[in-house]
Amino acid sequence: MLLQSTIRHIFRNSRLFPAVARHNLSSMVDAKLEAVPLVEIDEGIFKYILIKVYGKEKADGSEPSKNIVRGFARAEWHNDIYEEVSSSLAGLGLETECLGGGRIEHRPEQKLIKVYGYSQGYGKADHQEARRILLTKYADCQIETSDEGY
Repeated sequence: MLLQSTIRHIFRNSRLFPAVARHNLSSMVDAKLEAVPLVEIDEGIFKYILIKVYGKEKADGSEPSKNIVRGFARAEWHNDIYEEVSSSLAGLGLETECLGGGRIEHRPEQKLIKVYGYSQGYGKADHQEARRILLTKYADCQIETSDEGY
């Protein structure tokens, strides 16, 4: 009993404990950020968005982040995609920012992906950045980009 009381006293009064707790929480969020897939897209022609996902700010002031690509045929609007993705990532403690959108034509049987157009609500995504991210999953596909089209 005395040992448990002493341990509780140390953790309550230690300046180290909050730092340890913050480090562990930050590590968990970093692991969640790393676990977010870079690419999730459907087949066919559909809207897509480029999203920046943020982890928790670190003690040194840096904020880990990564860009991801999401595109779903079921989405009528770019915002439909953003709402779905941002709410699911918020549940993991991650914040998001939409960097823009466009369209993707994904033809797996032809090993072809075309990235083009823009979002009326979010503006044009950096299609070259989207291409770079898509190549992490679809290295065997020809990926073309264009600023043409809607």
